[in-house]
Amino acid sequence: MTKTIGVRAVFALLTLSCAAALAFALYLQHAVGLEPCPLCIFQRVGVMALGVFSLLGWLFAGSLRAARPWAALSALSALGGGAVAAWHVRLQHLPADQVPSCGPGLDYMIETMPFTAMLAKVFKGSGECAVVDWTFAGLSLPELTGLFFAGALALAAWNLFRRA
Repeated sequence: MTKTIGVRAVFALLTLSCAAALAFALYLQHAVGLEPCPLCIFQRVGVMALGVFSLLGWLFAGSLRAARPWAALSALSALGGGAVAAWHVRLQHLPADQVPSCGPGLDYMIETMPFTAMLAKVFKGSGECAVVDWTFAGLSLPELTGLFFAGALALAAWNLFRRA
């Protein structure tokens, strides 16, 4: 019983952290005026997926066995989001002459390109993805998001590999 409460507490922490991260992203977008680039949008999708799977774990993990699928899905979401954040950080650290040129907006690409071509274009990156518009403690938003995903992955893995 105590293990289940601990597992659910971790899922609760992950869920609330995701809600706070998304609220902060929306604050930066709507109050501060920072428009998200395509890679930022995909990182938000990773946070949303992590939040949904963590919420489901929080609600339905009545046992360690029942928690494992939600923990695995949470870990995969954190891995995916972390991979996008790492790629974004890589683009931000490229020399200026190697930064890809700016491309069309994500909305336009979704409407006009096949899905696989759109994904390839987004992950190639563009000039707006390499710009560092905002920092905290010397870290860019993708770096901070990467740290968030690393912490979330550690918590999800802890839930996944707990023993009774």
